[in-house]
Amino acid sequence: MNKFYVILYGAFMLSTNNAWATELKIKVNNIDIKRGGNIIVMIFGEEGFPKKHEMAFFTQSKKSQHETIEFSFDVNMEALAVKVLHDENGDGKVTKNWTGIWPKEGLGFSNDQKISLKGAPKYKNSRLLKEQLNDGINISIFYP
Repeated sequence: MNKFYVILYGAFMLSTNNAWATELKIKVNNIDIKRGGNIIVMIFGEEGFPKKHEMAFFTQSKKSQHETIEFSFDVNMEALAVKVLHDENGDGKVTKNWTGIWPKEGLGFSNDQKISLKGAPKYKNSRLLKEQLNDGINISIFYP
């Protein structure tokens, strides 16, 4: 009898977790396919955004074979921020140009945020709330 309750409890927990998940569709535009490499989409909470890739809650990568690529995630977050990297050399990091400061590879962020002389976008400016995710989001990659 105990085994039955354990299985029932496990099924209940799986169903409640999925009930709260929202499908987030992200369309990445303006991909320069001549550069090759991969398009990496990372979904963050506030912590680690946007520089600490290992702290992203979700990550997906696809070959940069089309000018527009769609990604889909099942997320269970009230707020999040998205970073897109056109990882041309496949190292999973943002490669810098000769200055060692400015990125050499393409980047995109939620809410159309961009890198500026002040640095990387802040979470508070890139943040999307759960109710903003229903119709999906578009992110354009900016190349320096």
